[in-house]
Order: sequence, then structure tokens, then C-alpha cells
Amino acid sequence: MIHFTIHADGGSRGNPGPAGAGAMIRDKFGSSVASVSEYLGVRTNNYAEYEAVILALAKVHELAKGQIADTVVMVKLDSELVVKQMNGIYKVKHPDMQRQHTRLKDLVAPFGLISFAHVPREQNSDADALANEAMDRGK
Repeated sequence: MIHFTIHADGGSRGNPGPAGAGAMIRDKFGSSVASVSEYLGVRTNNYAEYEAVILALAKVHELAKGQIADTVVMVKLDSELVVKQMNGIYKVKHPDMQRQHTRLKDLVAPFGLISFAHVPREQNSDADALANEAMDRGK
């Protein structure tokens, strides 16, 4: 089994406003193996939160190199909304979020085991920094 932990964060300055997504991907030993940081244009915070996870999971698909079914992923975010929607606790009502949710579900489907957990913002500082760097690049 291959194990990854993703810390993901998205943000928007203005909501909607200039948005960025960032994520840090670590192996089972806690060592950084990849990161993503992307400017998203003018988007909402919730869109950016989803996009951070989408970008990170796309990267994990590359890292797992055909072993997706044997890959375990723990996704940690400070967005309770995304966590609760992905865990089936909240419904996804907004059309933009429905599209993001569907994109994410499609990326999640092939993994052997994947879970989503809420973490306090202080435990998500690497991802927050990557999201902010993306927003800064978009100015």
C-alpha cells in the first residue's frame, strides 16, 4: 500500500475575488513529496477549497503511477464545508459547488481508501501559505 497525506487550502480575497489553491502532499513518513499552488482567477473561497483538493489528488494520481487502487490517502483541510460534503453529511446545493463536488468525486473513486478530515487552520499552515502565494502571483 502507498500512503499519502494531503493538506489542502483554498482562499479568495473578496469572496468572490482573486483566488488561489494550495496543497502539500506528504508520504507515510511525513516527508514532502509534492506541492501545488495555483492562481484560479476570480472565484469564491469554497470553489478554491475544492480546487485545492482536486489539484492535489490529480498530483497523487501521477505519483501513484498505476497503483491507485493500492493507495491510501488522508485529506486534511480547514474547510468544514468540503469535509462535510465529501463525507455525505451536507448536501451540495450550489451549482458551482455541485460541479466541483462531481470533479472531486471522480478523482476519489479509484483510490483504495480515502478519507477527509477537518483540521484547525493552525495545522494547515503549509497549504495556506501555498494558496496565498498563488493569490499573490495573480495580482
